[in-house]
Amino acid sequence: MTQNPDEKNSEDRNSGGKGPKGHSRRDALKLAGAASILGANGPAKAQGVTAAAQPVREALETLTATEADILEAFCARLIPSDANGPGAREARAAHYIYRALGGALMAAREIYRTGLMALDDHARTSKGAAFSALDASSQDAILSDLERSDPGFFNLVRQHTLQGTFCDPYYGGNAGFVGWDLIAYPGLRMSVSEQDEAMNGHLAPSRKSAYDLPMFDRHGAGVADRISAPMDQAHMPYGMGNTKVGN
Repeated sequence: MTQNPDEKNSEDRNSGGKGPKGHSRRDALKLAGAASILGANGPAKAQGVTAAAQPVREALETLTATEADILEAFCARLIPSDANGPGAREARAAHYIYRALGGALMAAREIYRTGLMALDDHARTSKGAAFSALDASSQDAILSDLERSDPGFFNLVRQHTLQGTFCDPYYGGNAGFVGWDLIAYPGLRMSVSEQDEAMNGHLAPSRKSAYDLPMFDRHGAGVADRISAPMDQAHMPYGMGNTKVGN
């Protein structure tokens, strides 16, 4: 299998950005990576705790505020913000997830609630503070434990974080097109000129959702958004959370 062009663009762009343990930024899309979103719980008193501002959110319908804080921190560790650009926090991947938990991902709602609170309980027991209040290295350690103890839940959140970072913004993620910028995807085009097709050409980003175009039906997209999506990678179309490059 040949390498997906979008993956190659991402790899080329990010080969210089190193995360923990020498991983490249592209590796951080597969592992718990190199920067953090931190909760604001006052002065740091417990092991590895620091203070930071909470992200701004709309009213929650599918998760509690505590569950949403944990999810925000989880997503931000999977695709981190670093010197190469913004990550899952800026793309609002968590917003994509808790919006989808009321629609296409409804079947996973209780899996998320149980898994997120178990993660937080482990953080409080082993580190003395809520997961969202821990510093980057402590969050990494907790997520590494989760990847070993509950790989199913870890990979589920990872798949949905990738979807939320790189999806069409209509679905609540990829805010400001930061995900598409990360992989140098210029956006949907209804026609391609000869210059656009030139080798090594760099297309100017269109910065439009598909549903900004009149030929696409927002009603149909809304119906599709309410249809249950597959929860395991084996039943997902290629590209939905699959970043493995074939030989």
